[in-house]
Amino acid sequence: MRIKMTSICLAFRTCYVFIFYIRAMTEKILILDFGSQYTQLIARRVREQEVYCEIHPFNKIPELTADIKGIILSGSPASVREKDAPMVDIEKLIEAKPLLGVCYGAQLLAQKLGGSVEKSNTREYGRAHLQLKEASDVLFKDVTDKCQVWMSHADSIKSIGDKFELIAGSDSIEVAAFRAKKNAFANPVYGLQFHPEVYHSTEGHQILQNFLFDVCGCSHKWTSASFVEETVKSLKKQIGEEKVILGLSGGVDSSVAALLLEEAIGDNLLCIFVDNGLLRKDEYETVMSKYVEMGLNVHGVRAGQRFLHELKGVSDPEQKRKIIGRVFIETFEHEANKHPEVKWLAQGTIYPDVIESVSVKGPSATIKSHHNVGGLPDILKLKIVEPLRNLFKDEVRKAGRELGLLPEILFRHPFPGPGLAVRILGDITLEKVRILQDADHIYMENLKKYNLYMEVWQAGAILLPVKSVGVMGDERTYENCIALRAVNSTDGMTADWSHLPYEFLAKTSNEIINQVKGVNRVVYDISSKPPATIEWE
Repeated sequence: MRIKMTSICLAFRTCYVFIFYIRAMTEKILILDFGSQYTQLIARRVREQEVYCEIHPFNKIPELTADIKGIILSGSPASVREKDAPMVDIEKLIEAKPLLGVCYGAQLLAQKLGGSVEKSNTREYGRAHLQLKEASDVLFKDVTDKCQVWMSHADSIKSIGDKFELIAGSDSIEVAAFRAKKNAFANPVYGLQFHPEVYHSTEGHQILQNFLFDVCGCSHKWTSASFVEETVKSLKKQIGEEKVILGLSGGVDSSVAALLLEEAIGDNLLCIFVDNGLLRKDEYETVMSKYVEMGLNVHGVRAGQRFLHELKGVSDPEQKRKIIGRVFIETFEHEANKHPEVKWLAQGTIYPDVIESVSVKGPSATIKSHHNVGGLPDILKLKIVEPLRNLFKDEVRKAGRELGLLPEILFRHPFPGPGLAVRILGDITLEKVRILQDADHIYMENLKKYNLYMEVWQAGAILLPVKSVGVMGDERTYENCIALRAVNSTDGMTADWSHLPYEFLAKTSNEIINQVKGVNRVVYDISSKPPATIEWE
C-alpha cells in the first residue's frame, strides 16, 4: 500500500475523513455560532460544569435529537438590523428545546418575536451592574443583585414584545435580561444582553449553571474519567484488530492520543517521532526515553539535516512553515510506507482545530499556518481516527492525568509544530539553532529551578535578527539579541504576558549572556494576545 500525504486541510477532513464521535454521550448543549469572538468561551464555561456541548455554525444546524438538552445562541459582530444579518428559524428551535440567547442571540429573539432592536447612541462596551427585577426567577438563583456583568454591543433592545417579560436591567440599559411569559412557547426561552461567559461577568458562571441544570435539566456526566472509559471502548469497537500509525510530537495532545489508543489496541499502535533538528536542546533523547518508559511502541527518526537543508536561505515565516510541513509529511510518508499493514492514521486534533475549520462566513483570513504540522492521505487508503477532537486543551490534560501520563510530558508547555524555526526570526542556520537551543535551555531550567514553570502557560526564547554593541571584559562585541517570552492563558486563544520576578529575569539574562556564545543582550516581551500573537512568527 502506498500512502500519499498532503498538507493539512481541515475543511477536506470534514467531508471525507472518518470522524470519531463519543458514542455513549447521552446529553449535550448545542451552541449556535453567529461569529462572536466569545463563542468558544461559552463552550468552555459549559464544559467546566461537566456538561458536554458542541459548537455549530448558525447555518449548519444539526438534527435536534433527543440528546440535545438545550440551545445557546451566541453573540455576533453583525447587527440584526442588517439586511444580510445571520438568521435562524427561531420558532423551530424554541419548539424543540429550551433556548438562551446571548447578546446578538438575545437581540435576534426580540427582533424575530415581536420586539425591536435599534442602534445605540453610544457603543455599550465594558462593565455594568445587573439590576434584578425578578430575583426569584430560576435563571437568577443565587445571583446577587447589582453584580457586575460585561456588555459588548452597538445595538440595544428597545422592546421585547408581548411574548416576553423583563427580568433584569442594568445601570446603563433598560433591557439586560428577559424571559418568555408562561405558556408563550413550548419551552423556556431567555435572553441576556450581556456576556455571562466572560471573566468580567462575576456571577455569569452561576447564571449559566442555572440554565444548564435548572432550565435544561442537565446532569454532571462530562468528566475525564467517563471520557477515557467511553473513548477506549469506542476505539476498540471502531478499530478492532487493525493497525494504527501516529506521529508523536512530544507534546501533550499527541501523547494523550497515543495513550488512549495504546489502552485500546496495545501494540497495534505504531508511533513515529520525527526529530526535525528544530527541537529544544536534548529534547529528542529526553522525549524518546519518556515514551519508552511509558511502554509505547515508538520509532524515532533523525531528519534534522534534511530539514535544515530545505530551509537554507528562507526567511519568510509562512514559507518556513510550509517547507517544514512538506518535509515532515515526506519523512512520515517514507516511514509509514515501511508498514503496509497499517489501516489507520491517528491525529491529535483537538476541538479548537475542529471549530476553526468551519467558519460562519467562509475561511477566515490567514494569520499563519496551523501550529500542528500534519497531513492527510491524498487517496484515502488510510482511515483517520482523532480521539481528542471533542476536547479543549485543558480537557486533554485532564484526560492525560486520568491515563497516568508522565508529569514531564503532561505539564510541558505548548511548543509550535515547526519548532524553533518560528522562534528564529529570519533565515535558519545550524549556528542559530545552537544559540537558541542553549539560551532556551537556560531559560527553561531556571523556570523549573525557581518554581515558575507551572505558573506559566507557555514560555520560550526567541532569537532576533538584530545585533547590538556590547562590552565583555575590555572588548567591544557586536552580537545577537535574545527575547524571552512567557504568557498566561487557558488555551492560547487569548494570553497575558507573565509578570516574572525581576530577580529571576536578571539572573536568567546574566546566565544567557555569560554562557551562550554569540549573545550579548536579553530583552523581555511584555505583549499580550491580542494584539500580538504568542509566537513571534
